[in-house]
Amino acid sequence: MESTESSYVSSPEAPRKRSPPPPKSPTSDSVEKPTYIRFLVSNAAAGSVIGKGGATISDFQLQSRARIQLSRNYEFFPGTSDRIIMISGTFDDVIKAVELILAKLLSELHTEDGIDVDPRTKVRLIVPNSSCGSIIGRGGSIIKSFIEESQAGIKISPLDNNFYGLNDRLVTLTGTLEEQIRAIDLILSKLFEDPHYSQTMHAPFSYAVAYNSMNYGANGAGGKFENNKEDRTNSVTIGVADEHIGLVVGRGGRNIMEISQVSGARIKISDRGDFMSGTNDRKITITGSQRAIRAAEGMIMQKVAYASERGAD
Repeated sequence: MESTESSYVSSPEAPRKRSPPPPKSPTSDSVEKPTYIRFLVSNAAAGSVIGKGGATISDFQLQSRARIQLSRNYEFFPGTSDRIIMISGTFDDVIKAVELILAKLLSELHTEDGIDVDPRTKVRLIVPNSSCGSIIGRGGSIIKSFIEESQAGIKISPLDNNFYGLNDRLVTLTGTLEEQIRAIDLILSKLFEDPHYSQTMHAPFSYAVAYNSMNYGANGAGGKFENNKEDRTNSVTIGVADEHIGLVVGRGGRNIMEISQVSGARIKISDRGDFMSGTNDRKITITGSQRAIRAAEGMIMQKVAYASERGAD
């Protein structure tokens, strides 16, 4: 979310007449070593990247030789409504795939809004907190040099402590497509050297929070009642059909514990036979911040939707 971001250093004051020479990619000795990059896209943008029947994403993978993965359409980066794209492969293949995707998204903007589109757009990279120091540098020296060389604006958000277990920060790049690619090249070159960075490659969407805007009650999932206690902490009670409670809870309570940990909300399920008035729906009371409640609700209702689909088969 833009409101949570703080500018670590300012954007360049004015673009230079000519772009600087492209940054140096990693040495040929290490160029075959796999790397990756993650960034955010809206649900609509994800659809255009995938293409009809997956045609566009398949074409991009063929052209770049990189692997392109997207989080599911209900798996968002915590605190946003954006999905996650992860591109993995050799350094050059990853950069090529990023360029193909960002160029596609820019062309979609032009198609929608006509010719008066601001050429400077934003892209938000996901970078592990443990690796941010390597791109900031002492006193901000490295990130300042990246801004100078790329001419892109670069902001690094603070770590969002509202989400349990979140160890990633957002790096927002503002600029033309050329400036963004140059900045990504510089940033990834630095991350490529960081031994900690490669460790998160195998769990790209592990924290993805499911948000859901379903109208409970209208679809048989139960009613929704809000009890305003304090400004800081709210409590929401939702009803879930008794036959779906098992899947929400999970074996040994695993699912409900994971939902609680990821969302940061406290979750209490009513005892058997304790239903919402006039229904056969068990009560699930979710307590926490509005954001934590929304995250937990979404994850619970995703489990319910899955159980309903499975029951209909």
